[in-house]
Amino acid sequence: MKKIVLFFVIVILISCQNSKSNSTIPIKSKQYLTVLGITQDGGYPHIGCQKECCANFYNGKNSKKSVVSLGLVDLENQQKWLFDATPDMHTQLAALEQHHLKNEKIIDGVFLTHAHIGHYSGLMYFGREALGKKNIKIYAMPKMKSFITNNGPWSQLVSLQNISLQNLQHDSTIVVNNKLKITPFIVPHRDEFSETVGYKIESRKKSALFIPDIDKWSRWKQSIIAEVKKVDYAFVDATFLNQKEVKRAMTEVPHPFIEETMELFKKESFATKNKVIFIHFNHTNPTLQKENKERKKIEKLGFQFATEGSNYEL
Repeated sequence: MKKIVLFFVIVILISCQNSKSNSTIPIKSKQYLTVLGITQDGGYPHIGCQKECCANFYNGKNSKKSVVSLGLVDLENQQKWLFDATPDMHTQLAALEQHHLKNEKIIDGVFLTHAHIGHYSGLMYFGREALGKKNIKIYAMPKMKSFITNNGPWSQLVSLQNISLQNLQHDSTIVVNNKLKITPFIVPHRDEFSETVGYKIESRKKSALFIPDIDKWSRWKQSIIAEVKKVDYAFVDATFLNQKEVKRAMTEVPHPFIEETMELFKKESFATKNKVIFIHFNHTNPTLQKENKERKKIEKLGFQFATEGSNYEL
């Protein structure tokens, strides 16, 4: 009888260990990614939303969620970078300082993906009305750089030297220090004002993809399955769960549905699915809510959901 009891105790302990999220696992590496935001450009709660999803914030059931962003931290070299300048950037930079690395620089650089409001409008905080510091490095593709340089109020950040624009090129790697390198790659995504890129973030040991915005996977020249298999983590666009979610012509916002991504990975191993970390949720997406039944089913298949505060070793 004692052996049986001992067996079940061991099983429970192992189960608890395996269920730990990345946010609860101690970071052993000096280089890591931290999730600073998970929602689509409008955030959560969303402007003008009278639906139950946002009502759950006002009645205290759900907490505020920030707009999608990753922080890259290198404790060894005392450096940190931001991926995208969101409307929540002021609190996201504060989180980086308070919970990860505080030094003389508020940030060593910001890597922009494209010119949709949730991904660059936080640059306003670097201006004279707010931070007002000099020469903060902003990494941008050619069209994105031109958009900032030639359009106010962003152009004032350039003329007053609040920001220093750094050139990016498709598939051209930037070596940020002796431990880390970053490679932008173009992805299809409306592109009204600039091109859109995803990023591959690499240390000497591990690597990650960051693709918060993209049109349907079939429009990309690369295979998302093949690209996921090459890395340790893949933060990918999960704006909508499925076609039924919003009453809007989805051709206007042709993101890959979570259900479509799941179907693509249907025959892949649990280990491969486990590399997929969904991010960039619309406020209507039911899987934005942690206790959602559909989300729990998806997690059982191996897929992960990005959570603010979670860390991923590089």
